[in-house]
Amino acid sequence: MSIDPATFEFYQSGAPHFSLNSAISHSRHLDHFLDRLEPRARVLELGCGAGRDAVRIVERGFDLDATYGVPAMVAKTNERHNLTARLMRFDELVAVDEYDAVWAHACLLHCPRDELPGVLARIHRALKPGGYHYASYKLGDCEGRDLLGRLHNFPSPDWLFETYSAAGFKPVVHEVFAGKASDGTQRDWLALTVRMQ
Repeated sequence: MSIDPATFEFYQSGAPHFSLNSAISHSRHLDHFLDRLEPRARVLELGCGAGRDAVRIVERGFDLDATYGVPAMVAKTNERHNLTARLMRFDELVAVDEYDAVWAHACLLHCPRDELPGVLARIHRALKPGGYHYASYKLGDCEGRDLLGRLHNFPSPDWLFETYSAAGFKPVVHEVFAGKASDGTQRDWLALTVRMQ
């Protein structure tokens, strides 16, 4: 699986902008997610972006493996925060029973619908028994692009729940909330925490 070219270029060329805006607070769901974990648990972050959540995970004392699929974003994140983030696409995740949790805030929403089940299978394999996974998605009824040209899978809640269940996860908690996307549009989001069955 390769990253959609338009989506890749948006983040590759926009890395300086995103790194300068990393002072924005970490995700409001992050601390609740981390509270479920044992001290010093090993956490994989997919799509670490400018590092705002990664910094908080480290501050909380967890063993973080921060990743992103766009070279310029990895470079800027490490330059700004010294996180030792590494370059990795979703389909390059090959770990087995390595992590206590996988955090994927606002990144798996760029994964094409037909490829998301395979990515979730990789996340499932990477987790230790009983491991937790968090992800957030912009909701919709069909795959498409936002006004900035980025590919989104725009799933429905039912489709997401079925896809996660088929990948071997059981829901722990979820929330539907309204959010303003970076293209200026207002859309409902779904944030969900699941656990290995």
